[in-house]
Amino acid sequence: MKLRALHISLWPAAALAALALASCSTTRRIPEGEQLYTGLKRVEVKAPEGQDVPEGVTAQLEEAVAVAPNNAIFNSPKYRWPFPLGLWVYNNWSNPPKGLKHKLYEKLVAEPVLVSDVRPDLRARMLDEILDNNGYFRGSASYEILDQKNPRKAKIAYSITTGPAYRLDSIQLLPDTCHLYHLIDSLAAKDPYLVRGERYSTDSLSVVRTRITNSLRNRGYYFFRPEFIEYLADSIANPMKIDLRLEVAKNTPAVLLKRYLTGNVTMTVFRNKGGGTPDTIPTSRGTLIQMQPSRLRHQLMPECVTFRQGRIFSVRDMNRTQTRLGRLGIFNAINIEAIPDTTAKEPTLDVDINCTFDVPLEATVELNASSKSNSYIGPGILLGVTNRNIFGGGEQLSVQLTGNYEWQTGQGNSSVFNSYEAGITTSLAIPRLLAPKFIRRRNRNLNWTRFTLNFDLLNRPHYFKMAQFNISFSYDWQSSRYSSHSLTPLKITYTNLLHTTYDFDSITSANPAIALSFRSQYIPQLAYTYTYDRMFDSDNGITWQTTVQEAGNLFWSIYQLCGKRGEKELFGTPFSQFVKGQTQIVYSRRLWGDNWLVSRALVGAAHAYGNAEEVPYAEQFYAGGANSIRAFTVRSLGPGSYRPPESVRDSYFDQTGTFKFEVNTEYRFPIVGPLHGAVFIDAGNVWLLKKDPLRPGGELKASTFLKDIALGTGVGLRFDVSMLVVRGDLGIGIHAPYDTGRSGYYNMESFRKSLAFHLAIGYPF
Repeated sequence: MKLRALHISLWPAAALAALALASCSTTRRIPEGEQLYTGLKRVEVKAPEGQDVPEGVTAQLEEAVAVAPNNAIFNSPKYRWPFPLGLWVYNNWSNPPKGLKHKLYEKLVAEPVLVSDVRPDLRARMLDEILDNNGYFRGSASYEILDQKNPRKAKIAYSITTGPAYRLDSIQLLPDTCHLYHLIDSLAAKDPYLVRGERYSTDSLSVVRTRITNSLRNRGYYFFRPEFIEYLADSIANPMKIDLRLEVAKNTPAVLLKRYLTGNVTMTVFRNKGGGTPDTIPTSRGTLIQMQPSRLRHQLMPECVTFRQGRIFSVRDMNRTQTRLGRLGIFNAINIEAIPDTTAKEPTLDVDINCTFDVPLEATVELNASSKSNSYIGPGILLGVTNRNIFGGGEQLSVQLTGNYEWQTGQGNSSVFNSYEAGITTSLAIPRLLAPKFIRRRNRNLNWTRFTLNFDLLNRPHYFKMAQFNISFSYDWQSSRYSSHSLTPLKITYTNLLHTTYDFDSITSANPAIALSFRSQYIPQLAYTYTYDRMFDSDNGITWQTTVQEAGNLFWSIYQLCGKRGEKELFGTPFSQFVKGQTQIVYSRRLWGDNWLVSRALVGAAHAYGNAEEVPYAEQFYAGGANSIRAFTVRSLGPGSYRPPESVRDSYFDQTGTFKFEVNTEYRFPIVGPLHGAVFIDAGNVWLLKKDPLRPGGELKASTFLKDIALGTGVGLRFDVSMLVVRGDLGIGIHAPYDTGRSGYYNMESFRKSLAFHLAIGYPF
């Protein structure tokens, strides 16, 4: 009873504390004649009737006046948090010279942002300048300071009248008196902006001369710079029109006007520890100087060099060579210099390429902890060693050891050591395509041939012990700027159930489909993946990836030709036969600044036939988890509306399917520094293409498709330090496809049970 009385008495105390805090002034220390800036009220942009102001211009205008007030929400110029703690501290606390209170004051205090700090008069002039730079020479901007209830606080409103836009009329190019002028004229004539009727814009004109300069530097004019292309604009001759004339600055140095050829190419490779004896080797692409002793295949460097002696010098060749050498992964420093050859008859640039070997061996150690939806938790470790130049040709040999230990929590689980998984993976990657020449490849990029061996042992003491072995080789190559391919001509996987328990046998005997997917079998596969990855501009990007797999068809065909009927075996064990396909498209759209809207749509299907009745368990689809529908844990959805009985332990065996559909949308925004935030919504599920009486509701049907789609939303934090992204997502369930005992579209059992937290590395898509 005393505890209850104490609990009740705390409410008035808390209310009084909040009232006292709210009563503290946030303007008491503001100097006379000053006002506290409380945000941007509005930015009103008015255009003449029938004309629209481009979004880019509006964004520039709004950005110029977007000053955040104290306590801004996500640095917004308009919205503030309701409790300005920093201002309260500034106005109502004293600041002793030292001690704990001084430290606390320094941590909490926030200097007030005053109207005089915002400088609205200066910003109005900035708006006038932006209008002029975008062709609105008759535009004007003004501002108004809006007092609030407290006269010492004010918001600011800006009013902008653009007036009509001036547009390009005549465009006069350079006199065709030399090769450089002729080239500039031809580039300008093809430029999409320099056409009659385009709105005048200094930013667009700057982009044009940068484009022209980049083209010139790829055509031998290595030292040319954008600032030496000038524009003369006449807005008087024709009302509301601009007559434009291109010129090359009169003070342009003579060296910028020369067109250079490629001279001698020298490739120098230094040892990681320095020192050594130089060994000079002539090659087809130049002279190789290698500091000995070191290991390097003599043709490796020339294969990465795209320069050709005697050809027109191109900056593009510098970038391509730098990229190809960097992708080898064997150098820690690469430097390419172009040096004028003063002895040559024609303007010539010699190329010096200096590379320093990296340490050949790289070791990695990763520690992790897992918590799964089936109540298993435990630590894991990954140990890896990579030799990045094992045969002297950039070949990468890596060996990885993995281990995971898990135990099951909850009442009645007395065993401390429940489960383990251990594996070893060895791979050899060769930076060349050891494949027939008819495969179209892009020689500007590295192409890879990979060989992989893997062995994995999984022990679930309550259910089974399984061993898996696979061997594969694959090709990765790029056929164009945006298209890349991965072909695995052969991958053979062998799974063997070494031991099963009575509980597992009971589950599989009750569900033959699960038994068939877990049986010991060979999986001989062929797989192909096509990826189209392109940023159309700085604001729009798309990635489309499609994977097609087939298993067992070649072996099945051979057996059929040999007259064998019935179930076919490989080395005395049945092999699986199925086809599987998956496609996904990811679209990225920049909204403003570093704010992005990223969406994904994914569809996949798998079908077993011929020598197999079920798709192997490892090749089936599942939903939920950190990279899927984040309001649900891994393998806790589907198939369809099926939900395993609560009495069935480790029910995730059942929750896979042979068809998957998923859509995701995520709004990503910066918070402070490398910390970013996200708001997302996910929807999807998995289904069965074949009816399974033991998993009612799991079959894909048009009549129940929409009801079977799980829906969730949530928020997330990302710590993005360029090479590493650590992500935490809190998913909130909205609709579960199974029966939860509650009616209506929002049918989650409770808000607490609808939450799922995921910690992961990298973005979800």
